[in-house]
Amino acid sequence: MKRIFWVVGDKSGDLHASNVIEKSNAISSNLDHIGIGGPNMCQKGFFSLFPFEKFNMMGFGEIIKHIPFFLKVEKEIKNYFENTPPDLVVLVDYPGFNFRIAEIAYRHNIKILYYICPQFWAWRHNRIYAMRRFCDYIACIFPFEKEILDIHGVKSEYVGHPVVDEISFKINKEEFSKFFKLDPLKKWIGFFPGSRLAEVNKLLPIYVETMKNLKKMKPDYELLVSKSNIISSAVYYKYLAKLDFIHLIDGYTYEMMKYSNFLIIKSGTSTVESAYIGTPFAIVYKTSPLSYHIAKKFIRVKYIGMPNIILDKAVVPELIQNDVNPKRIIETILYHIDNLQESDHMAKNLQEIKSTFGSLSASQNVAELIKKMIE
Repeated sequence: MKRIFWVVGDKSGDLHASNVIEKSNAISSNLDHIGIGGPNMCQKGFFSLFPFEKFNMMGFGEIIKHIPFFLKVEKEIKNYFENTPPDLVVLVDYPGFNFRIAEIAYRHNIKILYYICPQFWAWRHNRIYAMRRFCDYIACIFPFEKEILDIHGVKSEYVGHPVVDEISFKINKEEFSKFFKLDPLKKWIGFFPGSRLAEVNKLLPIYVETMKNLKKMKPDYELLVSKSNIISSAVYYKYLAKLDFIHLIDGYTYEMMKYSNFLIIKSGTSTVESAYIGTPFAIVYKTSPLSYHIAKKFIRVKYIGMPNIILDKAVVPELIQNDVNPKRIIETILYHIDNLQESDHMAKNLQEIKSTFGSLSASQNVAELIKKMIE
């Protein structure tokens, strides 16, 4: 039996890793998956040593408060590597913590595969040297990452982007409309507050005020809010109580993205998913003043949103910090809904994302890499 130790810290990483585990198990029947991971991974036979929700956080302030927890986990992983060293450590994104685990694994002579390459090209460029020193192989999800890593002598492979495997549609718009009691002839505006509790608590109150004001201006719009499957419904109902004109969409994330006319999306993986699907949207980014001030000093790219970074142009509007307010969000929505030429232009530009990613299966390619590394 070959043991693979995974370290995954957020919802998107959980989904990406679960698909790789499924492909790996199809290739090899003698694999034992253990470590830190979420519910999707557990459904594929993974065993998590720690409660996943404690890792799913964001912002410097929130992380600082949980330093004792991370130190405890780090110590336990070190003991685990000493007593029962795995055949391979697979680190998925989550660089702040995962680089510490990479160093521990390296010092115990355990092979390391890093999947979802840390965004060293955006900030903290020195991480490229840590990857070269500690990691045996990097699985890149953007073609330009491999080009940079090659220059620095880091062993890597472009495996494709996970969204190519993951995006599919279970029901059509008519079925979606009936299920969630929506009028298919109206304009649909979709709001994505994120997958972390802190994000939802920060953005959903702003979204609710936005939707209240928007409903007064455009009573014929259908207003949708995406629910994260790892956050309790009670969190959402706290903000949506008695607002029966707001539809909470539990599951069917990709359908909501595809069938809406315009989307407001928290900066993160969802922006890449929506860009790949091709629905016009705006990116919102709001964090604590401290986190934003620190990040601003280190960011080396012109844009916040990954679609704009990939295309190297301002295709998708970005609302940052103080611009994340009902007035600016409504202005952005109405500008694109009322200006079909602008929306069509954005949708056309977003098609380039699909061309950039190609048709490679990231999960299959990473599973093949795992097989090679453990053999």
